[in-house]
Amino acid sequence: MNDIRALAQHPKVVAIGEIGLDYYWHKVDHDVQARAFRAQLGLAAELHKPVIIHSRDAALDVLTILEEFAQQAECTGTLHSYFDDLVVAQRAFAIGFYIGVTGPITFKKAEREREIIQQVPLERILIETDAPFLTPVPHRGERNEPAFVSHTAEMIAKVRGQSIEEIARQTTQNAEKLFGWQEV
Repeated sequence: MNDIRALAQHPKVVAIGEIGLDYYWHKVDHDVQARAFRAQLGLAAELHKPVIIHSRDAALDVLTILEEFAQQAECTGTLHSYFDDLVVAQRAFAIGFYIGVTGPITFKKAEREREIIQQVPLERILIETDAPFLTPVPHRGERNEPAFVSHTAEMIAKVRGQSIEEIARQTTQNAEKLFGWQEV
């Protein structure tokens, strides 16, 4: 934790992450993960930095920990590469979190995810790349890169019935607000 604390002092570090829980691989005990997650949340609060949350097959535990933590300290951030349901998203929004939308929203079988994106407030959406993974259509199968977020934004605009300019403007404002970026 001291090493992370020291690195996080750099002015270019705007968040602590990816932190969270991953129950998919079963390589690390859930209690061990939860202790590390809580310690990392504590560090983020100490440094007044938002968090970028990794949650894989662990959404309910992640949200429970975040909700408990938010009662004790200021805590904000984003649920990275969001793939959970609307109820989980609403719980995250209730404590000031955003959801990050990545390339899979463009996949043919992502109907459920597109339905969720239609229903959530645009003011709570971030667009992410997750490069080199989760490449959007029409580049699926290639190495992902930040330039491809335009395809994710286009899909969000399409499913919400909004212009790409509206989506770009609001999601940029969301990122600026969360990470404390100044317009350049």
